[in-house]
Amino acid sequence: MKKLLKIFGIALLIIMIVIVIIISVLFIKGKMDEGKAYLTDEYYKDFKSDSMVEMKYSNRGDFETAYTEFDSDNQSIQKIRIWYPKELENTNKKYPMILVVNASSTRAVNYKPFFDRLASWGFIVVGNDDPQTGTGETASKTLDFVLSLGTESVLSDKINQENIAIIGYSQGGAGALAAVTKYENGKTYKTIFTGSAAYPLLATNMGWDYDISKIRIPYFMVAGTGKSDDAGVEDVTKEFAGVSPLKDMIEIYEKIPEDVAKIRARASGAEHEDMLERSDGYMTAWMLYQLYGDEEAKKSFVGEQAEILTNTNWQDIEKNQ
Repeated sequence: MKKLLKIFGIALLIIMIVIVIIISVLFIKGKMDEGKAYLTDEYYKDFKSDSMVEMKYSNRGDFETAYTEFDSDNQSIQKIRIWYPKELENTNKKYPMILVVNASSTRAVNYKPFFDRLASWGFIVVGNDDPQTGTGETASKTLDFVLSLGTESVLSDKINQENIAIIGYSQGGAGALAAVTKYENGKTYKTIFTGSAAYPLLATNMGWDYDISKIRIPYFMVAGTGKSDDAGVEDVTKEFAGVSPLKDMIEIYEKIPEDVAKIRARASGAEHEDMLERSDGYMTAWMLYQLYGDEEAKKSFVGEQAEILTNTNWQDIEKNQ
């Protein structure tokens, strides 16, 4: 009997790995060309929302942006790529920073329009070219690298180290959670956002385990309602449940202490591969609220009249603010 259970467990793990690979291909729409953009420069123009705050923050901000990059001696990281408000070059002002953890088989180089749009809201936005980020290790190393840049860098003394956030999608969501909970420099982060993060059992089976009980910073988690994120299975130990099923989102939410600001929500009708674009508006609003104290962005999430509660783009919402 034990032998049969072991064989079954191995078979389930293989199935999970195969499905994650398939979903990864869907997430990047089958493309892996080095340097090729997976988003058009104005990809956000296609997004529609009847909710004012979400619609506003899904577009570009008012900052002109600039770009710099650094070679890494880490073979997985390859290059560290940074988009930032161009005015930073001629001011003593410090800016909040957001570290983005890549989804499976994706690289920062392929998502330049995403990074650039986010930087236009006044953030220093950091990515790397690691296509397998689930352990959080390269995120941790990237953070150390950027925070140790010397005076010769345009970013020297321009990062507000009290306002640093991390975000990640899919495997990158697991990587972001691992970066916060498993590494010493995880205490640097002020807030976290994840889009369709791999649920705990899947993450553990893939070697991307994280400890949700250690989350002590404001956390906004989202996923889609489509079958690629939630297959609607009863027992996740026997069948592949999708990448980020509602049942597991609820369990994750409940494991985070009540004195920590937290929100979970699902994008109505969205599949796994849709989540980057579907969550752009509220992800950006969350970052502006948490890192800049933006009062308009705050209206999306706080109080009984929070915009997200009546936004038809979203469902299955729970929050404690």
